[in-house]
Amino acid sequence: MNVYDAIRTMLAVREYEDKPIPDAVVTQILEAGRYTGSSRNTQQWDFVVVRQRETLAELGRLATTGRFIGDAALAVAVVVPDAPVGFMDGARATQDMMLAAWGAGVGSNWVGNTNTMPIRTLLRIPEDRMLLNITAFGYPARSIGAGKKQRRDLAQVAHAEMFGTPFAG
Repeated sequence: MNVYDAIRTMLAVREYEDKPIPDAVVTQILEAGRYTGSSRNTQQWDFVVVRQRETLAELGRLATTGRFIGDAALAVAVVVPDAPVGFMDGARATQDMMLAAWGAGVGSNWVGNTNTMPIRTLLRIPEDRMLLNITAFGYPARSIGAGKKQRRDLAQVAHAEMFGTPFAG
């Protein structure tokens, strides 16, 4: 799958098959995050890779907006400096990992609001760092209709030269 098709078809997956992700695919997902561009090439992210069933279940219990983490084959916690550049770079790395996963047939879903003390303690996040998100990964449990997104038309979101001037292509 090419990059454009991955972007165009990737959807959030919250239900996963009970099937492990091969090590080579996990490595490819992590490498996609590592290869992501960063501000001034500082690469200030770290990735905590969680595959143990007990830890995934506990993360699912603790992440109130991401209960599905408990059913995932893999979760990756993105740890960054507590600063705007860290947020942006970590978000970029997360999106690249999700796209690489989708290209390999693995679904994912990003969970925010995870920088809580119970989750930080469970994953041993250093005090001087922030847990930006946890992304669950796994093979989709059901067909999710790849590419059937509801998005505003390009003419509604793209402007030419200045805001309010329609982009004609």
